[in-house]
Amino acid sequence: MILQEIALKKGRQVAGHNIQSWAKRRRRTEYISDNGLRNYGSRRAPASQLRQELAKEHVKDLSNQQKAKKKARAIDKDFFLSVLGSSATKREARSYIQRFTPSEESSSSTKSSPEKARRSCGVNLGGFYGPAAVQESPRFIQQPERLSKVSVGPQLHVALVKIRAPQTLDDETLNGIGRTLAQLARLGLISVVVIHCDTGVPPSGEEKRDADWRKLEIEQTNRLIAAIDANGETGARLVDNVIGVSEEPVRPGYRHTSAHVTLRKLLMTPLRRGVIPVIPSIGYTDISQTAVPVLATDIVLALTKELAGLSTQLLPDEDSIVVQERLQTLRKEVSLDRLIVLDPLGGVPSTDRDNGYHVFLNMEQEYEPAKQDLLKGLHPNSSRGSLQAQAKEERASDLSLSNPFSKFAETEFGGPKPLAQEAEQETTEQPKLDNWYHLQNLQLVRSVLSMLPPSSSALLTTPEEAANSGKDAPFQAARVGTRRQRNPLIHNLLTDKPVFSSSLPVGRLGPQASMGEVVSPAESITPTTFAKHGMSVTLFPNPKFGRWEPPTPGTPQLTLTDSQIDLPRLVHLIEDSFGRKLDVKEYLKRVNGRIAGVIIAGEYEGGALLTWETPPGVKDDGSPESRARMVPYLDKFAVLKRAQGSGGVADLIFKAMVRDCFPEGCVWRSRRNNPVNKWYFERSRGTWKLPDTGWTMFWTTPDLSLDKQLFLDYEGVCRGIEPSWADNKTVLD
Repeated sequence: MILQEIALKKGRQVAGHNIQSWAKRRRRTEYISDNGLRNYGSRRAPASQLRQELAKEHVKDLSNQQKAKKKARAIDKDFFLSVLGSSATKREARSYIQRFTPSEESSSSTKSSPEKARRSCGVNLGGFYGPAAVQESPRFIQQPERLSKVSVGPQLHVALVKIRAPQTLDDETLNGIGRTLAQLARLGLISVVVIHCDTGVPPSGEEKRDADWRKLEIEQTNRLIAAIDANGETGARLVDNVIGVSEEPVRPGYRHTSAHVTLRKLLMTPLRRGVIPVIPSIGYTDISQTAVPVLATDIVLALTKELAGLSTQLLPDEDSIVVQERLQTLRKEVSLDRLIVLDPLGGVPSTDRDNGYHVFLNMEQEYEPAKQDLLKGLHPNSSRGSLQAQAKEERASDLSLSNPFSKFAETEFGGPKPLAQEAEQETTEQPKLDNWYHLQNLQLVRSVLSMLPPSSSALLTTPEEAANSGKDAPFQAARVGTRRQRNPLIHNLLTDKPVFSSSLPVGRLGPQASMGEVVSPAESITPTTFAKHGMSVTLFPNPKFGRWEPPTPGTPQLTLTDSQIDLPRLVHLIEDSFGRKLDVKEYLKRVNGRIAGVIIAGEYEGGALLTWETPPGVKDDGSPESRARMVPYLDKFAVLKRAQGSGGVADLIFKAMVRDCFPEGCVWRSRRNNPVNKWYFERSRGTWKLPDTGWTMFWTTPDLSLDKQLFLDYEGVCRGIEPSWADNKTVLD
């Protein structure tokens, strides 16, 4: 009767809670008497025992809560230290917030969703307040309903992560990788991880596997899942049934396999819940549903096509407008922002840098040279002509997205031999094997970025660097205190840049060895490569056909009115970058006839104009003596405001200037209060504040202090250049 009154007054939920509490107290207070009968009461001995048990449970709960809070604080500390250690500028932080903040359209559509409105009030009202009769009536339509009207919710930002040889990593490193992936998820970038337990043979379509290959893949996948689950709220899930394989025989001993995503929902369901899918290199044949090993590169390419909305097939009678809207809907659902390759070999090798690795790869300009370097590593004794022939064959097969390395495996080793036999021949030479993997990663990056928008990027680094949680480097007397090491994955997400600039001299980075150990700056640099589709860099004239030399009387010279230079766009670039109007007539009068060259990045997103200047006191008569004293001067260095701080436009121009145009050095000047001076300071070999002026002189010439006359010529040129602005403002701000 009492319970009925409580139910009527406070509701069934409260009554049910009271019943449970009463039953729990009843179980705790009952005891068995000496005569075997069940009694209820509050004898002293059971009561004291009950109080002791309750006290123990309370202490245990408090201890568990404290451990949980301590673990959460440790996770938060690692997270914030990793974020703060990225050293993102205000501009970079603003760009990150704009990219990872849901749009107003998606947020408003989500808020106005009827389903979400029902969930928000806690009660499903069904169609009580809606025109149910109209909604449930049949609709006679001739075309399928357009999917663009369906709300897909806020856009997901996804990164594809490929981890090679996880079985070689210790638990500490794997746990660090799990912590980094969890931190990326907290920052708004959720990962789809592909595990590849390779067997140490060159990548090919016929890779050898032992009998326990599937067991090894599952074990290493579960290791990574446990590492992710142990680091914060972000969880992980094994997804081993999402990759299908279609087999097409080509000729005896060869077959062409094509990997694809069998069901998109299997991939999107965990992503929508904030769970990281971890996919082993296992696929299932379309016909027999047999488990077969699949190259991780094939899986990454299949996932790229699926997440980018490129796997949708056009039905015979389907309207093209409907297909276009369906593709737009899929692309609004997911934004594939990153490809992350964690390879024990690290980034892509480079013979042009002292540290031996590409820091930033502009795929539009540097893909072919990088591939040629790898081909030379595979064939160190090959002639230039044979390498060009091999590169021509490679370009013909680069468009193959299912397995872009099968053609390479056939042609590189002299004839159509079985790929397993070729692998056995090459495993004896470790440098060639390393180049196999580097070439695989390079072509994978190119294939993935070619299917994504220009804003997407790729990052190649070692598992050890990905596991870096921002620990303090050991103190060294040669350095100013200690410096927290940056996690390249966190830094890249927040800044969309590599850990350090590609145009930064290696000597400016400083060694990071332990106390008492002598390490060169080149050896201390992380073997990490940041790649983007990038943009072309055009040089006028092309230094490949001749060095930039001082003008000779009687020979044709480059002018800004030349047909190959778009003067209006160049003027707009300069005015937009400097924020001032240029006196075009006076400027052309000053520079025409002494132009050394022009560097243009992309579609005039950035550029540099270099001239030959005659020092004071030297006759400009074109004589050999006069030409020998001419100074290479950087007259204008401009980047559009919308391209400043992103895309590495300035780095591309500066690298072309110091590497291709003037490797022996040049000079330029800048206002002392110019905010770009910090960037100049880091990349120049020396600076000098010109006395009694507001200018600072910079140069890239090595050992300039040893040549007094050249230094005086540099100073005289920087003092004597007259500005050519339309406001006639010669006095510095």
